[in-house]
Amino acid sequence: MIKEVLVVEGRSDVARIQASGIDADMITTDGFNLRPDTIRQIQYAYEKRGIIILTDPDSAGERIRKYLTERFPDAKHAFIPRKDAIANGDLGVEQASPEAIRLALEKTRCAVYEPEEQFTMADVVLADLNGSPEAADRRAAVGAILGIGYGNAKQFLKRLNHYGVTRAEWEEALAKIEEVDDSERR
Repeated sequence: MIKEVLVVEGRSDVARIQASGIDADMITTDGFNLRPDTIRQIQYAYEKRGIIILTDPDSAGERIRKYLTERFPDAKHAFIPRKDAIANGDLGVEQASPEAIRLALEKTRCAVYEPEEQFTMADVVLADLNGSPEAADRRAAVGAILGIGYGNAKQFLKRLNHYGVTRAEWEEALAKIEEVDDSERR
């Protein structure tokens, strides 16, 4: 069983996670409809066991994640890449495969109170993650490898620094996407 309590958006997410063989307690936010009693439940879980925020990889999910992160700064975060959360014309945790859910939870990250400004926008630009036609796809791929999710260049840089990504992890992730790019060109 996962020690922390998972915070997800809805009952369909809970059902999908349980069907994936994940043994965890979960609290649903019912979308952005965070009622006071739901916030109290999350607060209690946060104080007693810790929480992992696992929201949909869309704008609504990111708004919920941002709101919860402001209230619960020590929360852990799990991200399912957009490409792994699309099925039946819908996007969300409930559409992800069991493997994608398990992998996201294995790559759980914690925001750091005192982030190290290890990465700069120059790093992002030099890696073709900003300012090039394929930048968005490359950010999505690197974000999936690092377990920090997708974001625009500014948000991506913030996550690199706030989720404790190391230079070694960064270099390894970039090497992996270069391997994929090289194999696709052949």
